[in-house]
This record gives sequence, C-alpha cells and structure tokens, in this order.
Amino acid sequence: MRTALALMLWIAAPAVAQDIHVLGEVHDNPLHHIEQANQVAAIAPSAIVFEMLTPDQAALVNANDRNDPNLGTIIGWEEAGWPDFAIYAPIFAASDAPVYGAALPRDTVIAAITSSAADVFGEGADRYGLSTLSDDLRTAMEAEQAEAHCDALPAEMLPGMVEAQRLRDAHFARATLTAYDETGGPVVLITGNGHARIDRAVPAYITRVRPDLTVHALGILEIPEDDAPFDTVIVTAPAERDDPCAAFR
Repeated sequence: MRTALALMLWIAAPAVAQDIHVLGEVHDNPLHHIEQANQVAAIAPSAIVFEMLTPDQAALVNANDRNDPNLGTIIGWEEAGWPDFAIYAPIFAASDAPVYGAALPRDTVIAAITSSAADVFGEGADRYGLSTLSDDLRTAMEAEQAEAHCDALPAEMLPGMVEAQRLRDAHFARATLTAYDETGGPVVLITGNGHARIDRAVPAYITRVRPDLTVHALGILEIPEDDAPFDTVIVTAPAERDDPCAAFR
C-alpha cells in the first residue's frame, strides 16, 4: 500500500526539469534505493554525486562496469560502514553518467567537531554562510543531533556535532555544484534525508551560493511527516532492523 502511494507521489512530482535533484533516503531501506534508481532513470542526469563515496572510489566506479556484481568490493564500499552494497546497486545501474564522490575524510569531520565548520571548510565559508548561525537554528540542530543519537550524547558534544553536519552539508553542496559546472546538468545527489532538507541542508546551501539554479529536494521517508522539509515526499514501508538505540543503552 505504501509502495503504491510512493509511486503515485513520484508521478505527481513537478514535470519542469530541475538543474539539481537532491534525492534523500533512509540509508538501510532497500525500497528507498529502488525509488532513487527510478528517479535517476527518469532524470537522465549528466552526473551523479554520492554522499557515500570518496573521490577515489568514484573514480573506480567510473572505470568499471556498473553492473559488475563485484563493484562494491572493487571500490571498498563495505569498509566505509555503509549498508550492503547490493541495495545501492540499482542506483549505479540506472545511469552511466559520471559519478562524483562527496565523502569527507573522518579526520576532516572530526576537525569540524573540535573547531568549526567555517574553519575546516576554508575559502568560501562566508559565501556558504558557515561563519554565522542563529541561536534558534543552532538549538533546533542540536535537538536534531540529540534525537539522531538516541539522546545518549553529552550536551557538551552537541555543538560540535552540529558543526560537523554543517560542514558536510556545505561540502556536499560544493561537490554537487562542481559536478554541475563540469557536466552542465542536470545533476543528482544521493544522500540521507537529513542532508536533503530544503530549510537548512544541501538545497539551502546550493540556493544561497547559486540562486540562478533550480533545485528539487525529494525526501523518501518511512513515516509520513506533517510539513516535511522537502519539495516532494515519498513514503515507503519501513525496513526491518534491530532497535538502533540498543547500542546506546
């Protein structure tokens, strides 16, 4: 039933072509990657950017057969800790467009936690709006980080986690814009729903930096949300998983 609803909502998405499509997901839900693959096939992008891939991994994807069942092993997918490559494989098979990797090194993300997103991002931080953050937005993002970590993080860690999130959002935006400038668009970004939010994540950074471009953000959810912060929402059945908060108890 939910899958049928998802397909109906996808068909109802705006018909006008967008320069950039941000496709959200819950990482471990296979249905979400099927929906993303459907979107990629329909959009026929000039490039696909993956949150999950480093630039070196992206180069390996581009040098190999997208339908090779060993592609995940070739690029070292599992070593990075993402869910089974098999559930992402339909996205890779949906297009032969160049793939770009947007993943940041762990040390770089940790540096943002201990300093700030602006310091680590470097040149262009002011342009991306990383040098300032309102108290209201910081409070909202800290609450989001607390919930995402099952309210198990010490309060003093939350500001650093927010800086890491802001760094990754801005970096994903920058990588997506690089792909657009190098290939002419449209460009697809594959990322988690938290990075696909139009109010304070990747779409907001892209719009801030390049207001000349059109951006469409798709949130693929497991539970319907009132006023979900996306341009279009798809709802699927939830994935079967253990309690994600069990590890924090």
